[in-house]
Parts: sequence; C-alpha cells; structure tokens
Amino acid sequence: MSKKIEVIEVGPRDGFQSVKADCSLIPMEEKLKVIDELIASGVQHMEFTSFVSPKAIPQLADAAEVTKTVLDRYPQADLFALVPNLRGAQNAYALGLRKVCYVVSLSKSHNKANINRTHEQSLQAYQEIRRELPDLNVIVDLATTFGCPFEGKYEDPDQVVAFLKDYMDAGMNTCCLCDTIGIADPAQVRRVISALQKAYPSLELMVHFHDTRGLGMVNTLTAIDMGVTKVQSALGGLGGCPFAPGASGNLSTEDLVWMLNEMGYDTGITFSKILAAAKHQVAEISGQYSGHHICIQQETPCKK
Repeated sequence: MSKKIEVIEVGPRDGFQSVKADCSLIPMEEKLKVIDELIASGVQHMEFTSFVSPKAIPQLADAAEVTKTVLDRYPQADLFALVPNLRGAQNAYALGLRKVCYVVSLSKSHNKANINRTHEQSLQAYQEIRRELPDLNVIVDLATTFGCPFEGKYEDPDQVVAFLKDYMDAGMNTCCLCDTIGIADPAQVRRVISALQKAYPSLELMVHFHDTRGLGMVNTLTAIDMGVTKVQSALGGLGGCPFAPGASGNLSTEDLVWMLNEMGYDTGITFSKILAAAKHQVAEISGQYSGHHICIQQETPCKK
C-alpha cells in the first residue's frame, strides 16, 4: 500500500490574499469556481480564507460568505481558515468551522510587521482562543521558522524548540513550520524537524515552503522523508507574505502533486484535473485581477 500524503491547498487564502486590491477585487464567484475545481480534482484539505480585517487584506473581505457556501457544498471536506485573534476565531466558529490556524512568527520583527504584536501578546491571544473555544482545533502556523527578512537565517534548531514550549504547555497539538521567505535548505529542514520530533514526540508537524530559491519541492520531500505527512502548497504557486519583503510565491500544488504521484505516494489528487484548475487560475485570476502572470507546467513535459 502506498504511503498517504495529505496535500493541503492554501491558494484560496494565501494565494488570493497576495493579489493587490488596487488592481481589482476577485469576485466571490471566481473564488468559488477555483475551490470547486480543486475539490473536483481530489483535494480534500484546504485553507480557503482568513478572518482578518478587510482593511488589512481586502481580497478576503468576503470570508463569511465564502465560508457559508463551501461548508454547505462540501460538508465532508477538511476545510479551515486563518484567524489572527479571538474575534476571528469566534466568527469562524459561529459559521460552523471547527478547525482554524493561528499565526505567530518566530521572528520578533516579522511578528510585529505581520500581526502587530509582541511575542507575549501573541501567546496570550492563543491562550485566550484555547480557553474560550476549547473544542476548536487550532493549528499553530509558525511563520519565519527558518529565517526572517529582517533578521536573517536561523541556524539553531533549539531556537524553534524553545519558542514552541509555551504553546505546547498551552495545549498545541499541531504546528505548521512555515518558510515565509523561502530561505530554508534541506539540511536545515532536517535539523529543525529532528529537534522538534525529539523534544515533542506528540506534536504533529506540517510544512509550508515558499519557492523563492527553487527549493520548495526538495524541502517538502525532505520533510516527508522525516515522517511528515501533511504538506501545504498553492495552486499555480500563487502567494507570498505581504509583510515579508522579497517573499515570492508558494510551492505550486500541481508540481507537488505530479512529483508525489510519480513517486508512488497516495495524494488522492488527479494531476490532469489539478493542472486544469491551475490553468484556470492563471487565465482568470492571475491575469485579470492581479496584472501579473505565473508559470504553469504542461501536462506532458517537453522532450529534449
């Protein structure tokens, strides 16, 4: 039996939020069409929106409406949203979501730039969510796990272990290690995951790599070799943190699915269908609403 890998699609949140609103707001109908195509391709795990201030992320101002629709259409899918605070968590919960992700940065400076909080304030907000909504599954997204646009690359994996201790004490059971600016390398990924597995054997790990230096795929494969079975990617490679200068797009889902399927892993996703969904995103969203173009691979690689 082939090994199951959960490919977690984050394009409808991380990708769409990167499209500048001064170009044009993406219509909700277009967002839903992409989500429909993702589900039809076999995607069952998806971060599809964010309950943040519309002033901060205008492209996701329709979070409530999108949530109502996708929960009604796909009650069996593993759907979740990003929340920045208790209010966002409460709004998501009231609409029926029972799984969210909460972001904190390992970098003090990026934490301030990204969510305007100190580390102490972020921990307090997480503890508040856990206390007020005890049955809500809260994934901790650890941004800048491997390096920061302001502070550089982190070489000591014990820094990650020490930082997460307070979150473990507060009840964290799942953490997504996010390479916000695409600075990680496979050896560093191996060191960080090994240190966390040793320190917190009960902690479930996810990974989220950007492809800034072309290492998103090999970093993800390294994590899989270390036993991680939940990996994040974005359709068409769209995305990039708006508060991390120089951060380019995410690892593309269609590339990741092709590699994993070819290697014999069970993703449950049909490559031809995920590729078609990616091409639609290029034509309708990247081109029409963001004013820039992203590159999509062909279904049959060129022969040289």
